[in-house]
Amino acid sequence: MKSISIDFIKQNNVDQLIPLCALHSEYERVPFDPKGKEESLTHNLFKENPALFCLVAMKDQEMLGYASYMIQFSTWDACPYIYMDCLYLLEHCRGFGIGQQLMERIAEEAQKLKITEIQWQTPTFNTRAIKFYDRTGGKSKSKKRYFLEVL
Repeated sequence: MKSISIDFIKQNNVDQLIPLCALHSEYERVPFDPKGKEESLTHNLFKENPALFCLVAMKDQEMLGYASYMIQFSTWDACPYIYMDCLYLLEHCRGFGIGQQLMERIAEEAQKLKITEIQWQTPTFNTRAIKFYDRTGGKSKSKKRYFLEVL
């Protein structure tokens, strides 16, 4: 695919992110409620010290995919790392290297911050993503992720 740009999301594009989040959620077989998402994402992406960063793949003003990440800290390693929360591309955009471009851009941002590691996860049934991540040189650790609702 030609003329794809990879850059940080703009505030006026957050509305395009919500449908991609919904598709990503559906792909990973979890429910998604769009209520309040645009406001929360806008606030957390664009506040003075953002809780989240989001890179988007755009072509002719259309958002084709996104990768979101945050900076976290490892007690064991005593250093920061980037946790890539999401990487998603519209189905017809997969296989053209756009995911690789998004990963490379996150790596560039990590290098600017002197961060030496990126971590992420994917469901075990997502074999296509697992093959992609293996090709990037990523290494997998077997862990089980838990969720605890505190409300």
